[in-house]
Amino acid sequence: MTASDAYLATLALKKEPPLVALHDVHLSFGANQVLKGIEVEVRRGQAVSIIGPSGSGKSTVLRCITGLLRPQRGSIRVGDTQVDALRTEAELIALRKRVGFVFQQYNLFPHLTVLENLVIAPTRVAGRDRAAAEREARVLLEKVRLGHKEKAYPGELSGGQQQRVAIARALAMQPELMLFDEVTSALDPETVGEVLTVIRDLVNDGLTCVLVTHEMRFAEEISDEVYFTEAGLIVEHGPAARIFGDPASERTRAFLHRALGEGSRNRPSPVLLPDPPVAFSRARFAL
Repeated sequence: MTASDAYLATLALKKEPPLVALHDVHLSFGANQVLKGIEVEVRRGQAVSIIGPSGSGKSTVLRCITGLLRPQRGSIRVGDTQVDALRTEAELIALRKRVGFVFQQYNLFPHLTVLENLVIAPTRVAGRDRAAAEREARVLLEKVRLGHKEKAYPGELSGGQQQRVAIARALAMQPELMLFDEVTSALDPETVGEVLTVIRDLVNDGLTCVLVTHEMRFAEEISDEVYFTEAGLIVEHGPAARIFGDPASERTRAFLHRALGEGSRNRPSPVLLPDPPVAFSRARFAL
C-alpha cells in the first residue's frame, strides 16, 4: 500500500461511525464517583490503550462497555447495540458473544483440558458444530503458540501459558471486539513478553482491541489512540505518537515520566517473541 492509499484508507475509516462510543458516562458506587463524564471512541481495526494511575477508572470503562457495570448516566454503544439500554440476561449474552474480555486472572475451567476450555462456549453458547469448533480451537492454539498443550490441564501450565489460553478462549467466540484488562499484571516478568506478543499479533491481524495496561512501551508500540485517565476523568487523548512524544497535559507528562523512567529502571521491557510461520487469516478479524 502506498502512502497515498494509506491516507485515503484512514480518511475512509474516520467517516465510518465508531464501533464503540461512550458519551458522558457517569458511574458511582454510593458516594464514590468512579467515572465522571467519560468520552471514548474506538473505530474498527483500531488498537486503543487506556492508561493512568491505579484507581483512575480504567477497568471500570471496560466493564461498562461489556455491560458488566451499568452507569447512572450517559450513553454506551457497541456497533448498533445501545449497551446502557440492555436489561435482560439474553440481551447481555448476545452482546458478550460479540465482545471478548480477557481479565487479569485467567478464570479457566480447571477440570477441563485446554482444548475443552476453548470448545465449550462455541458449542454450548453459540451452538456450533463440535468438530468445526475443535478445528478452529486448534488453529487458535497454534496462534498463541500452545498447539502442543491441547491435552494439558490449566494446573499444568505456567501463568503466561494460562493467560494465552484465556486469550484463545475469548477468540474462539469470533468476537468483533476484544477487551484486555491488565492481562500481564499477575504474571512473572519473564512470561509477560509471551502474552504481549500474542496481543501484538492480534492487533496486526486487524482485530479491534481496547487495552487497559501498565506496559507503557507496549502501549506506545501497538496503539493507534491512547486515553490517559485520572480520578474518573479523561485528562487527554490522541494518537500514541503524540501522547507519548509530546503530551499536552502536564499531568500526563508527569505520569509517563515516572512510568517510563523509574518503571523502566525497575522492570526491563518485555522481550517480544518473533512470529512463527503460522497460517492465520487476517481477514477473519477485519470485521
